[in-house]
Amino acid sequence: MGQATNEQVNLMLRLYEDRREPRLREARDWFSANFHVKTAEDVTRVCPPGSQGNVYMRMVLGYWEMVASIVNRGLIDEDLFFENTGEQWVVFEQVKPVLDAWRAMFSSPKFLSNLEEQCKRLEAWREKRNPGSNEAMRKVLAQMQQATQAAKAQAAGG
Repeated sequence: MGQATNEQVNLMLRLYEDRREPRLREARDWFSANFHVKTAEDVTRVCPPGSQGNVYMRMVLGYWEMVASIVNRGLIDEDLFFENTGEQWVVFEQVKPVLDAWRAMFSSPKFLSNLEEQCKRLEAWREKRNPGSNEAMRKVLAQMQQATQAAKAQAAGG
């Protein structure tokens, strides 16, 4: 296990505090409840350009890409970070189905690559400590998404 410095701990606390900022909290809540996409067309339907959903999506992805960049550069001890954070993995799982399409559309093969790289390391870190946990978490995430979609369909009368 790595040794975190006081500076790294303070940065970690600052990032946590930023996650609690009201607009980012709203964006994170929206993303978790609504960003369940399989195609680029789904993205346009769920959060079309100019919509509040689009703003929220960009806030969440921008935040986690920035945080991943900080961690990937070793500015926060990775063990400390992974012990205390997992939301970025859920966010990445939600964008994985459209990531290749986005990279092609934006002519940006490295789009969200900091987040992708960090999530790969998080999975390896998690699997080493708790074998099978990544697959179990994917199953729980899928169940949560299905329950959210079923509740929305019921609320809409369908």
